[in-house]
Amino acid sequence: MPPGSNSDPPPSLPPESLYDDLGPRSLDLPGNARRLIAVGGSKGGVGKSLVAMSLAVYVAQLGKRVILVDADPTGANMHLSLGVARDKVSRQDDESFEASLADTNVPGLRLLVAPIEASAGGALKAARKTRLLQSLRSIAADDVIIDVGPGTSTVASDLFLAADLGVLVTVPEPAAIEMTYRFVRATFVRDLRRQLRNDRTRLRSFDRLLGEKPPPGTVPMTTPGGLPLPLDLARYLMRVDAPLGELAALTLARMRPRLVVNQTRVRTDVELGTWMQQVSARRLGVAIDPLGHVEHDDAVWLANRRKRPLLVDGPSSKAARGLERIARRLLAVFPHRAREIEAKGAIPEAPNHYDRLLVQRGASEEEVRRAYKRQREVYAEDGLPVVSLFAPDELAREHALLDEAYDTLLDGQRRRAYDISVFPDHQAGPLAPSPASRDSSEAAAAELMQLQAQLARELGPDSEFTGALLRRVREARGIDLREVAHRTKVSAAHLAALEEEAFDQLPPLVYVRGFLVEVAKLLKLDPSQVARTYLRRAKDLLDLRGG
Repeated sequence: MPPGSNSDPPPSLPPESLYDDLGPRSLDLPGNARRLIAVGGSKGGVGKSLVAMSLAVYVAQLGKRVILVDADPTGANMHLSLGVARDKVSRQDDESFEASLADTNVPGLRLLVAPIEASAGGALKAARKTRLLQSLRSIAADDVIIDVGPGTSTVASDLFLAADLGVLVTVPEPAAIEMTYRFVRATFVRDLRRQLRNDRTRLRSFDRLLGEKPPPGTVPMTTPGGLPLPLDLARYLMRVDAPLGELAALTLARMRPRLVVNQTRVRTDVELGTWMQQVSARRLGVAIDPLGHVEHDDAVWLANRRKRPLLVDGPSSKAARGLERIARRLLAVFPHRAREIEAKGAIPEAPNHYDRLLVQRGASEEEVRRAYKRQREVYAEDGLPVVSLFAPDELAREHALLDEAYDTLLDGQRRRAYDISVFPDHQAGPLAPSPASRDSSEAAAAELMQLQAQLARELGPDSEFTGALLRRVREARGIDLREVAHRTKVSAAHLAALEEEAFDQLPPLVYVRGFLVEVAKLLKLDPSQVARTYLRRAKDLLDLRGG
């Protein structure tokens, strides 16, 4: 008899088991509520502390009261960059929680080193963990940001699950990406076990199932390391224990970790977040939402040497600007979080040819060719997005399915026959949008809406256009520098210099006026106002610099 089954229909899981001592995930997250954000998801050295500290500094600079929690059991060291003496951050007993908060050199930001001991394997007793989380929820602050530390320990997963939003941080390296996927798998299993804690019988059956080999003919559920692939596990549970399978599907639907790719250098590094999003949805069944990337920048190293937060030491650096963009996107997500938490669980069906190539049903031959080339790059044998998720034969099967989709959609006769067989209501009229037509990042879409609303209030007939304002308008329009360069015929280097106000890298101002007019037209601004106010500021700054 399959694990977890019995002669009678299994009882439904009690809904109250969805929430336990970790605290319920709030279904009401207005923008001004206390927010709990957890940062984790990979091995040490990928920049989790950098991201967590930068988020905390950014929010504090908005005038919020922020608590930054360093929960790294292997070496909490955020105090070094925040001007806090080591004796002020010694691990305190939970009863003196308020006294263990240390003021930092950033107004509005306080630091807490969580009482997690490396000697105990990064563990935290249940009662102490509960008190810690209750204290974080009740503390007088607007935002609490937790660096959960490296690895897939139980306490790291618990802190990640307790947060209103979880942020994964990785770098374009195989080991880091493998650990990121492993963290997602471990957190999924931990979430399921947590929800089953009041049903000991089914919990024991679930634990036995994790240690058993699936029956012949089923898709293997585990990868090296023994952790299950969440989507395969949910499908198997649906067959052997329907209520448990439904709970697994619901857990998958509500998992929505955000992703930051740190230390990017080349185009494929920048694309990695979107590619991991695609592979995770297909292979794990988990919707990862990419927040953006942080360029490799020596300013990070310099800030560490100077013992100062990057957003304070080098606010205009490439890495700082990337982190600020990530922070804006993360904060813009909160108003939409309730919808994600209330998502209904459903096991996704096998993708059709259009979904596999991520094109719409009305895609042209050229669009199909480009999509196929892109997907072959995503699912390349040595590609970073597929690290640890596919055995060689499984990846070969993915390639065969991509080839089949490509051949079918490029052959007009085969394509018509396929459409009729897969879409019974197929007709020559308007086609239903495919997943490719949806925004690949809800965080980016939410950020755009927020930026557009802010600019609508700020822009007017008296606006003084600076390089920073032009960059903000461009970002609010959702246009990158490469597209501006292509459409205006102004080089990307000159456009970057305009936004940076690096006048020594620009030609004489008479030529700069022409650049500004073309950029203003593209951004739907008043060209004369943009050129007049920008050039007036440029002349004043050049006079001050003696240029």
